[in-house]
Amino acid sequence: MSELDIPGLDVSSRVRARDIQMAAVADVRRRVLMISGAVDALDHDVAMSLYLPEPGRWQVIKSETNLTDQTWVAMQVTTDDDTHFIDGDDGMIMSRQFARTFLTPDQRRLTFHDGEVRPGESMLKVFDLECTTRRPTYAHARYSASPTDSPEQTAEAVRKLVADGIPQRPVIEMIVPVTVIG
Repeated sequence: MSELDIPGLDVSSRVRARDIQMAAVADVRRRVLMISGAVDALDHDVAMSLYLPEPGRWQVIKSETNLTDQTWVAMQVTTDDDTHFIDGDDGMIMSRQFARTFLTPDQRRLTFHDGEVRPGESMLKVFDLECTTRRPTYAHARYSASPTDSPEQTAEAVRKLVADGIPQRPVIEMIVPVTVIG
């Protein structure tokens, strides 16, 4: 009997490690969390859980590659109840691909817009988080315009989703392994 014939061993319908691979390194001395990976989910949001060496403030530098066949024209990051973004003079929020950001007053939803990430391209985001627990969770949602939308329709859709948020879709939950240095 081959290993593929063992009942319960086939996890292809519930494990997406082939598609979504994320890894992180936490530099404790500098309080920097570097995360890289790839996303191929078109109709799902991606929720990431991390095990940090300690709670507190962390600068997140995140790179991900668009493995979908759609161009992302906006990206939303939403934190759990125990985590929030830091903005203003105390924090940095930026992306190489998006010229503008919007942070809600409760500092739990951050939207990157006014740019794009084409299929096969990588996206770089930097933001500061304050985590009251060692296991923060945050979700990523991407918005791709319909191929039939005019530039005006796309701009209006992005304006609306910045104001109201990207509606939640089914979620792929993943635990990102964290290597601790420093």
